Amino acid sequence: MSIYDLFNIQGRTALITGAGRGIGRVIAYTMAEAGCMVALLGLHRENLEKVAGELGGKCEKILVLPADVSRRDEIDASFQQVESTFGRLDICINNAGVSQQVPAEDISEADWERIIDVNLKGVFLCCQAAARLMIPKKSGTIINIGSISASAVNVPQKQAVYNASKAGVVMLSRSLAVEWAPHGIRVNSLSPGYIETEMTCSTMSHLFPVWRELIPMERLGKPDDLRGALLYLASDASVYMTGHDMIVDGGYMAR
Repeated sequence: MSIYDLFNIQGRTALITGAGRGIGRVIAYTMAEAGCMVALLGLHRENLEKVAGELGGKCEKILVLPADVSRRDEIDASFQQVESTFGRLDICINNAGVSQQVPAEDISEADWERIIDVNLKGVFLCCQAAARLMIPKKSGTIINIGSISASAVNVPQKQAVYNASKAGVVMLSRSLAVEWAPHGIRVNSLSPGYIETEMTCSTMSHLFPVWRELIPMERLGKPDDLRGALLYLASDASVYMTGHDMIVDGGYMAR
């Protein structure tokens, strides 16, 4: 096998959650450009349809799945549709997430539940549904999008619940990696640092100067900066890697 073949995922089927914008949109582009058939799962159909339209010339087959990742019935129905449409699922990338910056003493129970439901429960439900399709095939790759917030308490923003949810994602990924390794399923997490997305630009741009000072590369990341790591984790180039948290952060965690 040549070095190029190691990274070849052409013809595989990939499902991406939170695929309607930001990092999820770039993940969808990456998988489509690498030759995958893609399923786009997200809360808002209009965003998914827009991405699907943009990918039309790059992808052999696209499936749009409006669904709430925190609802088991919606997730189970979506993954069943993937199986009936594609016949298999090779790559599952769990990207959907929400964030809120509120002092811990002030956050409401409802907001706690919303963040944990989407960021942690939703990842588990999608991993579980993916594994049920992958176990009979004895192969599959799951990539859960974590965050440097799983390992570091970010400043100056106050986001204890978000941090806890992402730490849960990383530990969940490790646990599932060990449990499902005998079934030929690899589970890893990819933890970005500070990334410029629609969400961070619209709600947290006032913090960008502070963050830049903390990053050795002296810039925030772009969603495109994650493409190489995604392809590596999705492909046979990482065939002996499971239970790993890959950090892509411009050196933030190396300080």
